[in-house]
Amino acid sequence: MTYFIIDAFTDKAFAGNPAAVCLLERPLTTELMASIAREMNLSETAFVRREGDAWRLRWFTPAVEVPLCGHGTLATARALHEAGLVTGDKVHFNSLSGELAARYQGDWIELDFPSLPPSPAPVPAGILDALRLDATPRWTGINSHHYWLLDVGSAATVRALAPDRAATMKLDMPGIVVTGAGDAPYDFTSRFFAPADGIFEDPVTGSAHAALAPYWGNVLGKTDFVAYQASSRGGILKVRLAGNRVLIAGRTVVVATGDLLIP
Repeated sequence: MTYFIIDAFTDKAFAGNPAAVCLLERPLTTELMASIAREMNLSETAFVRREGDAWRLRWFTPAVEVPLCGHGTLATARALHEAGLVTGDKVHFNSLSGELAARYQGDWIELDFPSLPPSPAPVPAGILDALRLDATPRWTGINSHHYWLLDVGSAATVRALAPDRAATMKLDMPGIVVTGAGDAPYDFTSRFFAPADGIFEDPVTGSAHAALAPYWGNVLGKTDFVAYQASSRGGILKVRLAGNRVLIAGRTVVVATGDLLIP
């Protein structure tokens, strides 16, 4: 089975968010895909198989299957193009989050994702303690994918965040998005933690921007953004609100490809 390792949301190797992409010629069991994801030991391993005129796409962390993954989808679109399996400028996917699409735009690939806006809600005290946040966020809320969003005000506060790793990993929460206004040229900055999925900090998270875009759209009164995710690897995303969809664009770099031997 052919596989790729691709750095997503970056234009240079060993930055952005790495994903493994497995091109399936036949169906695999969920258990086998989960085992392969543990073997790859990246934040996400994507499995893609042709399904009529589209592609069936699933994503696994080393711990669980997830319903939506931006960098895994971006990497999959690049892998299909590299393998010569896509003609034209657009590819369609069927996923646990419904129909998704990716459009090739020169060096960029634009994802068509559902908008997942957060609703205001008081954040559990355990989150603030684990993140070591002394100041109260200026806004907190949660969306339908159970991602908590905390606006801490500034990019400097986001970058300076130093969570308690052990305490964070004890939280039974699939996503914690910490965000603040961006430093030029970025409209907003974020970091993302996914303890329930077995991930302390995710380097660059497309699915988080399906929540960040509608939130910052309300705050800034605009629909087009350039965003930065301030992990140690870092990543740049172009984000656009389009009704009940969010368009998320990024660049990719292929860092490895090979054959995976399936028993």
